[in-house]
Amino acid sequence: MANNTENTKTIRWGILGCGDVTELKSGPAYQKTQGFKIEAVMRRDAEKAANYAKRHHIDKYYSDADALINDPEIDAIYIATPPDTHHFYGLKVALVGKICCIEKPLAPSYTESLEIYEAFKTKNIPLFTAYYRRTLPRFEQIKAWLDENKIGEVRSIRWNLTKSASEQDLSGKYNWRTDAKVAPGGYFDDLASHGLDLFTFLLGDIKEVSGYSLNQQGLYSAKDAITACWLHESGVTGNGNWNFGSQKREDIVEIAGTKGKINFSIFENDAIILSNDEGETELFIEHPENVQLHHVERIREHLLGNSEHPSADFSAVKTSWVMDKILGNL
Repeated sequence: MANNTENTKTIRWGILGCGDVTELKSGPAYQKTQGFKIEAVMRRDAEKAANYAKRHHIDKYYSDADALINDPEIDAIYIATPPDTHHFYGLKVALVGKICCIEKPLAPSYTESLEIYEAFKTKNIPLFTAYYRRTLPRFEQIKAWLDENKIGEVRSIRWNLTKSASEQDLSGKYNWRTDAKVAPGGYFDDLASHGLDLFTFLLGDIKEVSGYSLNQQGLYSAKDAITACWLHESGVTGNGNWNFGSQKREDIVEIAGTKGKINFSIFENDAIILSNDEGETELFIEHPENVQLHHVERIREHLLGNSEHPSADFSAVKTSWVMDKILGNL
């Protein structure tokens, strides 16, 4: 538990990488959370860093990562850079002994994810991963239905996520999300990690998994077509299909049980639907304006010793293991 001094202390954050994800999803969440303050931001382009700091009313900005990490007026670092840099910067933050939150996925590989986790664990420093869906009310409601046995014993889960190639994909313009050197699984790394991590939150750890992955379109170097099947420790079976060269966007998850089923999407704000012998229940639960707000507030509660953050344990490393197994890297 935190002591009284820690309870009243403002934790000063530095944001490493202030791209799109920090504009609305995460950056304002750190500013809105009681007891948190964004002290400084860093972007390699000093002009863009200055612009971001001015627009978000942040006092300091840097164009050098080491300067931000080593700033004595910063207590914690939020790493919001592309995944291929998470390991490099994560180890630097661990070395100086500062609290850290890293954008998902923790790293592009299980090996790097494990090294990051162990670096913080060895020094007993809090490490969080931005798998914020674990803290969103719509998914907490689904977990409540499962815990209340609303669909009986869970038997299976399946997820189909497809989308058509974007204009950027077709143009050949650079996108780090489809660069195999940055994200070997392409959009799978960026998107599927959210769902697979959520499934372990809802249904428990995955103990066996296999998959096939390839590039069907030839538009970029990363994979664009992935299928997988897995087995949770509870005995629940799972299967997934992720294809990023399909006719249209589709995001459908179904959890089936002995007495009903639950349907929902990972990324759309559609209704979550419970179907069982009592009938059908549809709930529309909106996300907060800043979608990482509950995640960041839970970081604060964790640091105060009031509750455990759902993404502050080994779970993010396990998700990286599942991803690597699906992509055939392990």
